[in-house]
Amino acid sequence: MTHSNSPDAFTVALESGQPVTALHYSAAGPASGGTYILAHGAGAGQQHPFMTACARAVAARGIDAVTFNFPYTEHGRKLPDRAPVLEACYAAVIRATRQRLASAHRCLFIGGKSMGGRMATQLAASDQALPVAGLVLLGYPLHPPGNPAKRRDAHLPAVKRPMLVIQGSRDTFGTPDELRPVFEPLTPAATIHVIDGGDHSFKVARAGADGQAAIDDALRQTAVEWMTTIMRTV
Repeated sequence: MTHSNSPDAFTVALESGQPVTALHYSAAGPASGGTYILAHGAGAGQQHPFMTACARAVAARGIDAVTFNFPYTEHGRKLPDRAPVLEACYAAVIRATRQRLASAHRCLFIGGKSMGGRMATQLAASDQALPVAGLVLLGYPLHPPGNPAKRRDAHLPAVKRPMLVIQGSRDTFGTPDELRPVFEPLTPAATIHVIDGGDHSFKVARAGADGQAAIDDALRQTAVEWMTTIMRTV
């Protein structure tokens, strides 16, 4: 399922320096019940096909979607900014989105792909007053590939919001079996949805183009259904 409308670009001012660009993919159909802010991973910006396809699919299913570039991506650098800079940027995008979209006041979800999702969890953990109804994490990077001892989970108990983690069964940044002891004991318990055979980008070997498209569509549908369930409770 796709949404044909082109996104609206808007500028997000940052206290630390030059602004970044965000894109709003407007919800199809009746007024949206919520907004999902989707942050990109370390290696690609908001215009990556995975990001645009995800944002369009969310919008097509009736939820406003917002993507944005972190400062290093916006200004053409390859090395990600330090975590405080990334978190401050994400917080500024949340403020700008809430100023722009009424649906973000009703029910706001944050998250993202890999590093973008991790920054969302760190921001939520550090600010209990942040008006976030839930987090949707696409490929959570629990540890660097080949270095399972370097865990990125100490902050997670402080998030204290519902979380959906969509994870490939072959993800070298953390398999579902590695994630379950970390996420399921949280309050509230996180939901882990497994993409069978999927890697960190949810690619499934020998799936073929049509099969992969169906897998990608299904994971986006899973995210929307989860957010919709949360929206019914608020």
